[in-house]
Amino acid sequence: MKIPSTIWTLLIGIVLTLTSLWYGQNHGLLPTAASDEAPLVDGLFNAMMTVSTGIFLIVEGVLIYAVVRYRRRAGDNEDGPAIEGNVPLEILWTAIPAIIVIGISVYSFDVYNNMGGFDPHSAHAAPMMEESMNMRGTAMAATLKAASVQVAQLDDNSDTVTKPAELVVNVTGLQYAWLFTYPATEVTTGELHLPIGKTVEINLTANDVIHAFWIPEFRLKQDAIPGRQTNLRFTPSKTGEYNLICAELCGPYHGVMKSPVVVETQEAFDQWLQEQLIASKNIPNEAVAMTADKFLSPYTQNMGINSEILHQIK
Repeated sequence: MKIPSTIWTLLIGIVLTLTSLWYGQNHGLLPTAASDEAPLVDGLFNAMMTVSTGIFLIVEGVLIYAVVRYRRRAGDNEDGPAIEGNVPLEILWTAIPAIIVIGISVYSFDVYNNMGGFDPHSAHAAPMMEESMNMRGTAMAATLKAASVQVAQLDDNSDTVTKPAELVVNVTGLQYAWLFTYPATEVTTGELHLPIGKTVEINLTANDVIHAFWIPEFRLKQDAIPGRQTNLRFTPSKTGEYNLICAELCGPYHGVMKSPVVVETQEAFDQWLQEQLIASKNIPNEAVAMTADKFLSPYTQNMGINSEILHQIK
Protein backbone atom coordinates (compact mmCIF):
# COMPACT_ATOMS: atom_id res chain seq x y z
CA MET A 1 0.00 0.00 0.00
CA LYS A 2 1.42 3.33 -1.09
CA ILE A 3 1.20 6.09 1.48
CA PRO A 4 0.06 9.42 -0.04
CA SER A 5 2.59 12.25 -0.13
CA THR A 6 0.30 14.44 2.01
CA ILE A 7 0.48 11.89 4.83
CA TRP A 8 4.27 11.75 4.54
CA THR A 9 4.43 15.56 4.64
CA LEU A 10 2.22 15.65 7.73
CA LEU A 11 4.26 13.00 9.56
CA ILE A 12 7.57 14.68 8.67
CA GLY A 13 6.16 18.03 9.80
CA ILE A 14 5.14 16.58 13.18
CA VAL A 15 8.55 14.99 13.71
CA LEU A 16 10.37 18.20 12.75
CA THR A 17 8.15 20.29 15.03
CA LEU A 18 8.64 18.02 18.05
CA THR A 19 12.40 17.78 17.43
CA SER A 20 12.73 21.57 17.11
CA LEU A 21 10.69 22.21 20.26
CA TRP A 22 12.70 19.70 22.27
CA TYR A 23 16.10 20.97 21.16
CA GLY A 24 15.04 24.60 21.51
CA GLN A 25 14.39 24.00 25.21
CA ASN A 26 17.24 21.54 25.92
CA HIS A 27 20.21 22.85 23.92
CA GLY A 28 22.35 23.55 27.01
CA LEU A 29 24.22 26.39 25.30
CA LEU A 30 23.55 29.10 27.90
CA PRO A 31 25.48 29.57 31.14
CA THR A 32 23.82 29.61 34.55
CA ALA A 33 21.03 32.17 34.88
CA ALA A 34 21.95 34.40 37.83
CA SER A 35 19.61 37.40 37.60
CA ASP A 36 15.87 38.02 37.58
CA GLU A 37 16.17 39.37 34.04
CA ALA A 38 17.92 36.28 32.65
CA PRO A 39 14.71 34.26 31.98
CA LEU A 40 13.52 37.00 29.61
CA VAL A 41 16.62 36.65 27.44
CA ASP A 42 16.61 32.86 27.78
CA GLY A 43 13.02 32.69 26.53
CA LEU A 44 13.92 34.76 23.46
CA PHE A 45 17.04 32.69 22.81
CA ASN A 46 15.11 29.43 23.14
CA ALA A 47 12.44 30.65 20.71
CA MET A 48 15.10 31.63 18.17
CA MET A 49 16.85 28.30 18.67
CA THR A 50 13.57 26.42 18.09
CA VAL A 51 12.87 28.27 14.85
CA SER A 52 16.48 27.95 13.68
CA THR A 53 16.51 24.20 14.34
CA GLY A 54 13.32 23.70 12.36
CA ILE A 55 14.60 25.74 9.39
CA PHE A 56 17.95 23.93 9.47
CA LEU A 57 16.34 20.49 9.45
CA ILE A 58 13.95 21.40 6.63
CA VAL A 59 16.62 22.95 4.40
CA GLU A 60 19.21 20.24 4.98
CA GLY A 61 16.59 17.49 4.71
CA VAL A 62 15.36 18.78 1.33
CA LEU A 63 18.95 19.07 0.07
CA ILE A 64 19.84 15.52 1.12
CA TYR A 65 16.59 14.17 -0.33
CA ALA A 66 17.19 15.97 -3.64
CA VAL A 67 20.79 14.72 -3.88
CA VAL A 68 19.69 11.11 -3.33
CA ARG A 69 16.37 11.13 -5.18
CA TYR A 70 17.44 13.08 -8.26
CA ARG A 71 21.03 11.96 -8.66
CA ARG A 72 22.17 11.07 -12.18
CA ARG A 73 21.76 7.39 -12.89
CA ALA A 74 24.29 5.23 -14.75
CA GLY A 75 23.90 5.71 -18.51
CA ASP A 76 21.70 8.80 -18.17
CA ASN A 77 23.38 11.48 -20.32
CA GLU A 78 20.32 13.60 -21.14
CA ASP A 79 19.68 17.11 -19.88
CA GLY A 80 17.16 17.57 -17.13
CA PRO A 81 13.70 18.97 -17.94
CA ALA A 82 13.34 22.76 -18.06
CA ILE A 83 11.10 23.77 -15.15
CA GLU A 84 9.60 27.24 -14.88
CA GLY A 85 9.26 29.09 -11.57
CA ASN A 86 6.43 28.26 -9.18
CA VAL A 87 4.79 31.53 -8.11
CA PRO A 88 2.75 30.15 -5.16
CA LEU A 89 5.84 28.37 -3.83
CA GLU A 90 7.93 31.53 -4.16
CA ILE A 91 5.29 33.55 -2.31
CA LEU A 92 5.16 30.89 0.41
CA TRP A 93 8.91 30.76 1.04
CA THR A 94 9.05 34.56 1.08
CA ALA A 95 6.06 35.06 3.38
CA ILE A 96 7.05 32.47 5.99
CA PRO A 97 10.54 33.95 6.72
CA ALA A 98 9.01 37.46 6.76
CA ILE A 99 6.46 36.38 9.39
CA ILE A 100 9.19 34.70 11.45
CA VAL A 101 11.42 37.79 11.34
CA ILE A 102 8.55 40.12 12.31
CA GLY A 103 7.56 37.80 15.18
CA ILE A 104 11.09 37.62 16.56
CA SER A 105 11.42 41.42 16.21
CA VAL A 106 8.26 42.01 18.24
CA TYR A 107 9.40 39.48 20.85
CA SER A 108 12.86 41.10 21.03
CA PHE A 109 11.31 44.55 21.44
CA ASP A 110 9.17 43.31 24.31
CA VAL A 111 12.17 41.74 26.08
CA TYR A 112 14.29 44.87 25.61
CA ASN A 113 11.47 47.07 26.89
CA ASN A 114 10.87 44.85 29.94
CA MET A 115 14.58 45.10 30.80
CA GLY A 116 14.37 48.91 30.87
CA GLY A 117 15.49 49.67 27.33
CA PHE A 118 12.87 52.38 26.86
CA ASP A 119 12.55 53.57 30.44
CA PRO A 120 11.68 57.31 30.23
CA HIS A 121 13.44 57.87 33.56
CA SER A 122 16.70 56.24 32.50
CA ALA A 123 19.94 58.22 32.58
CA HIS A 124 21.15 57.54 29.03
CA ALA A 125 23.33 60.44 27.90
CA ALA A 126 22.81 62.24 31.23
CA PRO A 127 26.03 64.31 31.03
CA MET A 128 25.10 65.54 27.55
CA MET A 129 21.62 66.53 28.68
CA GLU A 130 22.99 68.45 31.66
CA GLU A 131 25.51 70.26 29.49
CA SER A 132 22.79 71.19 27.02
CA MET A 133 20.58 72.51 29.81
CA ASN A 134 23.40 74.64 31.18
CA MET A 135 23.97 76.14 27.77
CA ARG A 136 20.29 77.02 27.40
CA GLY A 137 20.04 78.61 30.83
CA THR A 138 19.04 77.62 34.33
CA ALA A 139 15.45 78.79 33.80
CA MET A 140 14.78 76.21 31.10
CA ALA A 141 16.48 73.53 33.21
CA ALA A 142 14.25 74.37 36.15
CA THR A 143 11.16 74.27 33.92
CA LEU A 144 12.08 70.85 32.54
CA LYS A 145 12.80 69.54 36.03
CA ALA A 146 9.44 70.77 37.34
CA ALA A 147 7.65 69.21 34.39
CA SER A 148 9.32 65.86 34.98
CA VAL A 149 8.33 65.96 38.66
CA GLN A 150 4.70 66.63 37.71
CA VAL A 151 4.69 63.73 35.25
CA ALA A 152 6.14 61.42 37.90
CA GLN A 153 3.44 62.51 40.36
CA LEU A 154 0.67 61.95 37.83
CA ASP A 155 2.02 58.48 37.02
CA ASP A 156 2.72 57.57 40.62
CA ASN A 157 0.35 54.60 40.42
CA SER A 158 1.62 53.51 37.00
CA ASP A 159 4.13 50.77 36.24
CA THR A 160 6.13 53.21 34.08
CA VAL A 161 7.56 54.94 37.15
CA THR A 162 10.85 53.38 38.04
CA LYS A 163 11.35 52.51 41.67
CA PRO A 164 14.60 53.73 43.25
CA ALA A 165 17.41 51.21 43.04
CA GLU A 166 18.45 49.57 46.30
CA LEU A 167 22.13 49.82 45.35
CA VAL A 168 23.86 52.23 42.97
CA VAL A 169 27.32 51.51 41.57
CA ASN A 170 29.32 53.80 39.30
CA VAL A 171 31.36 51.71 36.85
CA THR A 172 34.24 53.13 34.82
CA GLY A 173 35.97 51.24 32.04
CA LEU A 174 39.53 52.04 31.07
CA GLN A 175 42.30 50.21 29.27
CA TYR A 176 42.36 47.50 30.62
CA ALA A 177 40.41 47.39 33.87
CA TRP A 178 37.09 48.15 35.53
CA LEU A 179 36.69 50.47 38.51
CA PHE A 180 33.65 50.28 40.78
CA THR A 181 32.58 53.16 43.03
CA TYR A 182 29.78 52.90 45.59
CA PRO A 183 28.51 56.52 45.88
CA ALA A 184 26.82 55.97 49.23
CA THR A 185 30.18 55.23 50.89
CA GLU A 186 32.68 56.53 48.28
CA VAL A 187 34.36 53.12 48.27
CA THR A 188 36.26 52.38 45.05
CA THR A 189 37.45 48.86 44.27
CA GLY A 190 38.48 46.60 41.45
CA GLU A 191 35.83 43.99 42.33
CA LEU A 192 32.08 44.26 41.94
CA HIS A 193 30.28 42.97 45.04
CA LEU A 194 26.47 42.77 44.98
CA PRO A 195 23.89 41.63 47.53
CA ILE A 196 21.53 38.93 46.30
CA GLY A 197 17.93 39.92 45.66
CA LYS A 198 18.60 43.69 45.60
CA THR A 199 17.86 45.91 42.60
CA VAL A 200 21.16 47.28 41.33
CA GLU A 201 21.62 50.34 39.13
CA ILE A 202 24.87 50.57 37.19
CA ASN A 203 25.96 54.03 36.00
CA LEU A 204 28.38 53.22 33.22
CA THR A 205 31.03 55.32 31.48
CA ALA A 206 34.51 55.01 29.97
CA ASN A 207 37.71 57.05 30.28
CA ASP A 208 39.36 56.38 26.93
CA VAL A 209 37.71 54.19 24.29
CA ILE A 210 34.44 52.25 23.98
CA HIS A 211 34.21 49.25 26.30
CA ALA A 212 31.31 46.85 26.89
CA PHE A 213 29.95 45.75 30.27
CA TRP A 214 29.04 42.07 29.85
CA ILE A 215 28.16 39.50 32.52
CA PRO A 216 27.01 36.36 30.65
CA GLU A 217 25.24 34.82 33.66
CA PHE A 218 23.15 38.00 34.10
CA ARG A 219 22.36 38.15 30.33
CA LEU A 220 23.42 41.81 30.35
CA LYS A 221 25.55 43.73 27.89
CA GLN A 222 25.86 47.50 27.62
CA ASP A 223 28.45 49.73 25.97
CA ALA A 224 30.56 52.08 28.08
CA ILE A 225 31.09 55.23 26.00
CA PRO A 226 33.60 58.03 26.75
CA GLY A 227 31.87 61.30 27.64
CA ARG A 228 28.48 59.69 28.02
CA GLN A 229 26.70 57.86 30.83
CA THR A 230 24.60 54.79 30.19
CA ASN A 231 22.87 52.72 32.82
CA LEU A 232 21.66 49.23 33.60
CA ARG A 233 19.23 47.81 36.12
CA PHE A 234 19.17 44.21 37.24
CA THR A 235 18.60 42.02 40.27
CA PRO A 236 21.12 39.24 41.10
CA SER A 237 19.29 36.05 41.97
CA LYS A 238 22.04 33.50 42.64
CA THR A 239 25.08 33.73 44.89
CA GLY A 240 28.47 32.95 43.42
CA GLU A 241 31.45 34.48 41.67
CA TYR A 242 31.14 35.49 38.03
CA ASN A 243 33.22 37.42 35.50
CA LEU A 244 32.63 40.88 34.13
CA ILE A 245 34.04 40.79 30.60
CA CYS A 246 34.72 43.60 28.15
CA ALA A 247 32.88 42.57 24.98
CA GLU A 248 34.16 45.44 22.83
CA LEU A 249 37.59 45.29 21.18
CA CYS A 250 39.37 48.06 23.09
CA GLY A 251 43.05 47.50 22.39
CA PRO A 252 45.83 44.91 22.27
CA TYR A 253 45.15 43.66 25.81
CA HIS A 254 41.37 43.54 25.43
CA GLY A 255 41.32 39.82 26.23
CA VAL A 256 42.54 40.33 29.80
CA MET A 257 39.99 43.02 30.70
CA LYS A 258 38.04 40.99 33.22
CA SER A 259 36.90 41.67 36.77
CA PRO A 260 35.32 39.37 39.37
CA VAL A 261 31.66 39.86 40.24
CA VAL A 262 30.69 38.47 43.65
CA VAL A 263 27.03 37.97 44.50
CA GLU A 264 26.61 37.32 48.21
CA THR A 265 24.17 37.62 51.06
CA GLN A 266 23.34 41.04 52.48
CA GLU A 267 25.32 40.26 55.64
CA ALA A 268 28.42 39.24 53.69
CA PHE A 269 28.10 42.32 51.47
CA ASP A 270 27.82 44.65 54.48
CA GLN A 271 30.88 43.03 56.04
CA TRP A 272 32.87 43.39 52.82
CA LEU A 273 31.84 47.02 52.49
CA GLN A 274 32.88 47.72 56.07
CA GLU A 275 36.27 46.14 55.41
CA GLN A 276 36.72 48.38 52.39
CA LEU A 277 35.86 51.45 54.48
CA ILE A 278 38.41 50.49 57.14
CA ALA A 279 41.06 49.81 54.50
CA SER A 280 40.43 53.16 52.80
CA LYS A 281 40.81 54.97 56.14
CA ASN A 282 44.09 53.18 56.86
CA ILE A 283 45.67 54.21 53.56
CA PRO A 284 46.44 57.82 54.66
CA ASN A 285 47.87 56.55 57.95
CA GLU A 286 50.11 54.10 56.12
CA ALA A 287 51.23 56.89 53.82
CA VAL A 288 52.12 59.10 56.81
CA ALA A 289 54.04 56.25 58.42
CA MET A 290 56.03 55.62 55.24
CA THR A 291 56.77 59.34 54.95
CA ALA A 292 57.91 59.46 58.59
CA ASP A 293 60.23 56.49 58.13
CA LYS A 294 61.67 57.82 54.90
CA PHE A 295 62.26 61.46 55.78
CA LEU A 296 62.55 61.57 59.59
CA SER A 297 64.73 58.56 60.26
CA PRO A 298 68.01 60.23 59.17
CA TYR A 299 67.39 63.06 61.65
CA THR A 300 66.03 61.18 64.62
CA GLN A 301 69.28 61.23 66.62
CA ASN A 302 69.79 64.97 66.24
CA MET A 303 66.14 65.71 67.01
CA GLY A 304 65.96 63.41 70.04
CA ILE A 305 63.28 61.21 68.44
CA ASN A 306 63.48 57.56 69.30
CA SER A 307 61.82 54.54 67.73
CA GLU A 308 58.92 54.65 70.21
CA ILE A 309 57.96 58.17 69.12
CA LEU A 310 58.14 57.12 65.47
CA HIS A 311 55.84 54.22 66.28
CA GLN A 312 53.35 56.65 67.85
CA ILE A 313 53.49 58.77 64.69
CA LYS A 314 52.57 55.68 62.68
